[in-house]
Amino acid sequence: MKLKTALFDFDGVIVDTEPIYDIFWNEAGERYGTGIDNFAAVIKGTTLPYIMEKYFSDRPEEFRQMVIKESTEYESTMPLPAMPGSLEFLHLLKEQGVQMGLVTSSDNSKVERAFKLHHLEGMFDTIVTADRITRGKPDPMCYLLAANDLGVSPSDCLVFEDSFAGIQAGTAAGMRVIGLSTTNPEESLKDKVYEVIPNFEKITLEDYIKW
Repeated sequence: MKLKTALFDFDGVIVDTEPIYDIFWNEAGERYGTGIDNFAAVIKGTTLPYIMEKYFSDRPEEFRQMVIKESTEYESTMPLPAMPGSLEFLHLLKEQGVQMGLVTSSDNSKVERAFKLHHLEGMFDTIVTADRITRGKPDPMCYLLAANDLGVSPSDCLVFEDSFAGIQAGTAAGMRVIGLSTTNPEESLKDKVYEVIPNFEKITLEDYIKW
């Protein structure tokens, strides 16, 4: 039996960075005078260029460069703890010969740092970061690019996502999405995904085959 290709989002799925990001972006949202409550929740799952264009396009270039510099510096030192069960689940699928891709709104440098920390080099058959796309999530471009890289049809892909933007991207790409309730409550995800899981801790190969 041929197993579906697994495509993983990164933040909030493999690494538990969302709460750490929230602290930075909520504070930054206030400091930058966006006038948006809980700014971190509003921008979740989107790329930095998207954030700049949507929320800071009316600001001077100097200001925009400062925002980019601050968030990039923060990212280069922030902790990247693994999500419970995520590394074990990746190894389990790898042992079964499942094709795997990483599809993230983060950039190359952060992904490389996480790979070193968690010894994930060679784990994924393709990697799509913010550096490879012109339209970020919720646009399906990133997921379609990953399927194209691996020579599989979107209907043969399983997507693991936590953010609404990411779930929308996977769905729009024509893929089956499994939602992780790591960032948003299960209730808010239920009608948008095939199934909701809290994390990968108790997920077995049988679960994967069933999906």
